[in-house]
Amino acid sequence: MSAVATPLERLQARLDRLGAPLCLGIDPHPNALPEGLSPDVRGVEAFARGLLEAAGEQAVAVKVNVAFFEAFGSAGWTALERLCSDVPSDQVLILDAKRGDIGPTAERQAAALFGELEADGVTLSPYLGEDAIEPFLAYPDRLVYVLARTSNPSAGTFQDLHVEDRGERLHERVATWVAERWPEGRVGLVVGATAAEDLVSLRRLVPGPAFLVPGVGAQGGDLEAAVRNCHGELAPGVVNVSRAIASASTRTDWRKAATAAAQHWRGLMGEVGATLGAQRSSRLSGVTSGEGG
Repeated sequence: MSAVATPLERLQARLDRLGAPLCLGIDPHPNALPEGLSPDVRGVEAFARGLLEAAGEQAVAVKVNVAFFEAFGSAGWTALERLCSDVPSDQVLILDAKRGDIGPTAERQAAALFGELEADGVTLSPYLGEDAIEPFLAYPDRLVYVLARTSNPSAGTFQDLHVEDRGERLHERVATWVAERWPEGRVGLVVGATAAEDLVSLRRLVPGPAFLVPGVGAQGGDLEAAVRNCHGELAPGVVNVSRAIASASTRTDWRKAATAAAQHWRGLMGEVGATLGAQRSSRLSGVTSGEGG
């Protein structure tokens, strides 16, 4: 790919090459680092950069949780800058920041994440409406993933509330709002694999936007539903795996274990994708030959 390829073009190119929508999640908690790494900013950076080197090649995208760096103040931000600069040019970097403010504040947040750190995508909260999203879309071609149905246990407290005037639950309203307001490939949704029925129903409700799907791996989310439904008609989606790769080993062999785990998850996703492709081909063949009609 050319150096000027957009994030969506790079994402599609890596998906075509790797055959699986694996997104490597990097959430380096200082209390969960492998043996030999100190529970401070140096250990966090070493672990994050080691994961990127060991497992990044198996993934179409890398999702970095910025809170694990921000917690260390200026030293953490500097470490995050170094990590972001290490991401290969053909890789897609998503910063999991969950920003959601308005006006000049949102503009400055976008300047930090897209301008300084040069991320390809960010996660955003929809609670403040369009004013929280538009400042990030001022950066051409960058990707935005709006929180809809998240993977945490208490997600339904608000996300499952019914919106009376639309006959929808709140997360469904968020999804339709995004699909109607920004009918373009670079605005997607965060939809967790831990609520597989909602994942499937949201894909039926909004076929266009790409989904960033967390919750597979340590959280026990539905891998098949995630792979089947992450891609939208407008753009390819990604399925994030964090702890199942990062915590594959807590010993000094953690890099080797992370590589093996990433290969494992890529393989599983590839198998689901291959099955889907075969099913589609079979249906198309049946239609062409006149079967079932």
